[in-house]
Amino acid sequence: METKDLKTGTTTVGIIYKDGVVLAADKRASMGHIVYEEDSEKIYQINDKMALTNAGNVGDSQAIVRFLKSQAKIYELERGEQMSARAASTMLSNVLNSNRYFPYISQFIIGGFSEKPELYDLTPYGGVLQRTQYAVSGSGTEPALNTIDLGYKTGLSEKDAVALAVRAIESGKRRDVYSGGKAATVFVVDAKGVKQLAFEDVAKVAAQETTMK
Repeated sequence: METKDLKTGTTTVGIIYKDGVVLAADKRASMGHIVYEEDSEKIYQINDKMALTNAGNVGDSQAIVRFLKSQAKIYELERGEQMSARAASTMLSNVLNSNRYFPYISQFIIGGFSEKPELYDLTPYGGVLQRTQYAVSGSGTEPALNTIDLGYKTGLSEKDAVALAVRAIESGKRRDVYSGGKAATVFVVDAKGVKQLAFEDVAKVAAQETTMK
């Protein structure tokens, strides 16, 4: 009997703007070719200055999130300061690479703020790239990346970065059968910390972007 793992399919994006980082993700989870959940969470706050998106196997992603949260807490207790996105990406890269023969089937984007916005893109085998503008992962990468390529410019405001991120997620949802669900999840990370935008606010942005087409 074939066993199908619960997967997120997914379109996730990270965008650096003038004062921080916007992370966004769709909300569909699939099992094989079946839509299993339309309200799945794919962005997790790791500490007060960092959050992470996941694309891939749900169990693997949740295990990594639990590990990273615990390590961030230990780091803070031992050093008296918050773990940075750079430190978290290095740690996670080492964990993923050490398991490369039995890999975690997940890809991650880490967005954080230390002295400036930080954005890192990690592959299942531990490859890590620091992004200076934006990152995209998941099965909806192609349409989402095309949308951001066309709309990104240096020095975006928070409002414009959120609108671009939502537009990219909506592009993924339209073109990728494994991306979908309700209004996108959107987090903003800046000097003040991590905040999640209200569902109603994201839905309004999505509606406005659709109307503008």
